[in-house]
Amino acid sequence: MSAASVTLRLLDKADKEILRLPRTVKGAIYDFQHKFKANPNASGLRLKQLRGDNRLWSARVSDDYRALLLRLDSDDWLIVSVRHRKDVYDRVAYGVNPVTGGIEYVDLQVVEESLAKRLLPKTPPPAHAEPAPPAQAGHPATPEHRPAPSAPPVPLFAQVTDEQLTELGVALPLLPVVRTLTTEDQLLGLVEYAPQLTGEVLLSLYDGKPYQEVLEYVTAPVAAPEPVDTEDFQAAAERPATMVTTTDDALREALEGGNFGRWKVFLHPTQARLVERDYSGPARVGGGPGTGKTIVALHRVRHLVSQLPPGRTKPVLLTTYNKNLAADLRARLLALGGEELLARVEISHVDQLSLRVVREAEPGSSKQTVDDSQALREWRSMLDELGESGWEAEFLHDEWTQVILGQAVASRTDYFRARRAGRGRNVTRPERAEIWQLTERFAQRLDGLGRQTWAQVAERAARLELEREQRIQAVERQREEAGGLDNIHLQDTSAGWLRYRYRHIVVDEAQDLQPGHWKMLRAMVARDRNDIFLVGDTHQRIYSNQVTLGSLGINIRGRSARLSLSYRTTRQILGSALEVLRGESFDDLDGNEETLGGYRSVLSGGLPAFHPNVDWESEREDIAALIAEWDDIPPEQIGICVPTNAMAQEVAYSLAQFDIRAVEIGPDGPRGDEGVHIGTMFRFKGLEYQRMIIAGVTQGLVPRENILRLRAVDALRHRRELQRARSLLFVAATRARDSLDIFWHGSPSQFLRPLLSA
Repeated sequence: MSAASVTLRLLDKADKEILRLPRTVKGAIYDFQHKFKANPNASGLRLKQLRGDNRLWSARVSDDYRALLLRLDSDDWLIVSVRHRKDVYDRVAYGVNPVTGGIEYVDLQVVEESLAKRLLPKTPPPAHAEPAPPAQAGHPATPEHRPAPSAPPVPLFAQVTDEQLTELGVALPLLPVVRTLTTEDQLLGLVEYAPQLTGEVLLSLYDGKPYQEVLEYVTAPVAAPEPVDTEDFQAAAERPATMVTTTDDALREALEGGNFGRWKVFLHPTQARLVERDYSGPARVGGGPGTGKTIVALHRVRHLVSQLPPGRTKPVLLTTYNKNLAADLRARLLALGGEELLARVEISHVDQLSLRVVREAEPGSSKQTVDDSQALREWRSMLDELGESGWEAEFLHDEWTQVILGQAVASRTDYFRARRAGRGRNVTRPERAEIWQLTERFAQRLDGLGRQTWAQVAERAARLELEREQRIQAVERQREEAGGLDNIHLQDTSAGWLRYRYRHIVVDEAQDLQPGHWKMLRAMVARDRNDIFLVGDTHQRIYSNQVTLGSLGINIRGRSARLSLSYRTTRQILGSALEVLRGESFDDLDGNEETLGGYRSVLSGGLPAFHPNVDWESEREDIAALIAEWDDIPPEQIGICVPTNAMAQEVAYSLAQFDIRAVEIGPDGPRGDEGVHIGTMFRFKGLEYQRMIIAGVTQGLVPRENILRLRAVDALRHRRELQRARSLLFVAATRARDSLDIFWHGSPSQFLRPLLSA
């Protein structure tokens, strides 16, 4: 065989096993795959078929280690395990899963050893208990001294039949083992070594999910669309359910990157399908925190670039809602595909993109762009100067941003007709006249100060891009009327060379974009296949931007999908975080309801810890004392989330008293390299920490007192702001990987009640 004719793949489960091996062995594996692809039959590799098996082979990696390989075809091989040579002949099972069509490998010996270690020890009698008198020969123990027979433990999955487990995709060789499980600890021991779908199914059933729900949310998304031939291993190797890697770079990532590098190599079957699918128009991927939406977006960008013809342009746009996340996307895309990939992709946060469009059209403008907090200060100043006490600055700012700017309302008459769905209290016609007059005054005030808001920039950019799109369409109509020929006179003008700015647009954290952003993006790309791909979760919406994409020209109906497996947060923390959202309903960015049905994790850990305190000072001291005990992780892996910027500064001061360095998270990310990260809930979006602390979760702070006061004057706005406050706490809680500690002083937040009463 020539080197070019041999394919060597690495199975997902094998790379996890390899990561636990000595570093020298990992280096030997990397050398082994080069030698094997050059000549599998080289004498030094000692390739041989295992006894009694026509598909499983062994090859030498080093003096002490062997690779177990499945021969998929004459020149197609799959590494399923790397083991010490004395363990090569232990009991193993492999096959093609009849539901997913993917190749699965199970080391039954390792599974049984794992379960044996987790058998519950017999409980010794209490130290103070009097021993029962021994029974004498011929004299059985009296009833009062005879030990009561203990009931045998109930199997965890006694209520589920073998047929149902098989239909859900549980690996057939593991069914007898599943029947022996009686404790959660044993279940976790099995999940550690079982194929991924088997683990997901069993944990979902254990968590109380009914069979039909597990079938719909866990199994159906990864089921093969066609009948599965369980003897066709080569076809199985090409399915998304068989998570493998073949390239040298991908193998190196798997061996050296550890868990942090795996996202570049192995995609869950559901993720892989979404990445590679050909969509007839705009498409959306939703899912809860930690389900890999951003990873899907990054791999989607790489896939789109791979389909481009050669060139030097950047026809793919990758965008998100703030500067910090855009910088993170750039770093991760570079890690995924290198400079070659970056060379074809424009990466920009959406406000930066809007500002560039406006400055391109108005090169002489020197206006300063201000954020919402600065704009609110100007609103308050203007209302004070006018002696106007009938309107709140927050209400007027939202009305101006979401209704007037959001719908591009250009006149008072248009405002009288504008829709105000979801805006809370109704306003009469005279009140609309007052609001219009105040917003005009405010716009004039900003203009006089040489300032503009980001919402104004977004709407201006949207208008400019819509005008550009109309000119492009006019040129295309003239070309069609001319039978596809270019108009020479038209080409002499700049309009003749107009093109859409991008061929594909990918949007991360889509739930936090404004209507103006969407109108601008829609006009930047032609309405065509694979034009817009967006990922986001409305349960994590942290701003007031509620949009219906269909009304903005982005039709995602029939092209929406949802991820439901969390790779970040443990099942215990996830369950608590979901309780915070209980009873709320969320939209899907297109006017329908979105749910977190099937949202789950295969990770396990401790329950969140709760820390009540009498006042804010003692709470800060309690936090510092807790962190001082955590000497087993870098401080950068600890996050502290608080309701306000002032509280962040006060926590940092208290930590300093314990000689604990703190780094504040600003608009552009952490302001330093070393120290515990501290910031408001808004700042933690898109971040994750090994240990997470949420502080100040006190009634009146979470949610804020001004939100609570809205209940009496504007019930609808009160509900919307309350939902947003819940979402912020949900986002903060799901930043945690291993542990979550929640602190408060005085009365705990109403959002914590279901957790504290459980």
